Amino acid sequence: MTLPSHAKYGLLAGNGRFPFLVLEGAKAAGVELTVAAIKEEADPQLASLARVVEWISVGHLGKLIKFFRREGVTHVMMAGQVKHVQIFKLNALPDLRMAKMLARLKRRNTDALIGAVADELASEGITLIDSTTFLQPLLARTGSLTKRAPNKHELADIEYGLHVALELARLDLGQTIVVKNQAVVALEAMEGTDATIRRASELVRGRPLTVIKVAKPNQDMRFDVPVIGLNTMETLRACNVTAMSLTADKTLIFDREETLAAADRHRVAIIAR
Repeated sequence: MTLPSHAKYGLLAGNGRFPFLVLEGAKAAGVELTVAAIKEEADPQLASLARVVEWISVGHLGKLIKFFRREGVTHVMMAGQVKHVQIFKLNALPDLRMAKMLARLKRRNTDALIGAVADELASEGITLIDSTTFLQPLLARTGSLTKRAPNKHELADIEYGLHVALELARLDLGQTIVVKNQAVVALEAMEGTDATIRRASELVRGRPLTVIKVAKPNQDMRFDVPVIGLNTMETLRACNVTAMSLTADKTLIFDREETLAAADRHRVAIIAR
């Protein structure tokens, strides 16, 4: 990976493992990150892993930009979930810059909001870049990722489900669907992947299921990249999911070796298409 010699990198951190992995990947590449941590979401332990950390509320866009400019940051990555409800609720009153940005938006879905934030950063000479810049080894590559490949019945569910999931993702409603016998059991909305799978399991009373998780047709790798990890595997096991399909080259697998080993133990077939 060739990085611009003049660049100074920043991280806008939400919740979960993603920000920690980006920090680890950047450190391995010899890059130190300046961190803006979202107060309502990010793990306090981030403060011990970065030299400079500023805690900023979701609605404080002006403060975020001032912080990055003060630190000389030129390139920023977003990593870690910010719950959909958090984005729309804005616990802290939006500052003037955020309020003006929101007033200009015709739509307030996740892509529109984060895309507008990216534009605001760009107007100040700060470029939002691919969130997987330092995490290329964690991307799912094409093919079967587990020892067991999906069987004929599971492949039929995957083929059927892919068409539905891609349409759902195109509409920016969700990225996960759950299928049984080529019928959709559950569609993801704001609740997230794990909650969608648990809801599906309740509906079919614990019978076997297939999960399809996709990237958007024109996935912007700067934000909202599909992710699975050990927590996902535990949900699949608990909900009797026997197969899962991912989008190749656009889905991150956190703790990759451990996650795929857990899938093998639970006999879950995972394939990247």
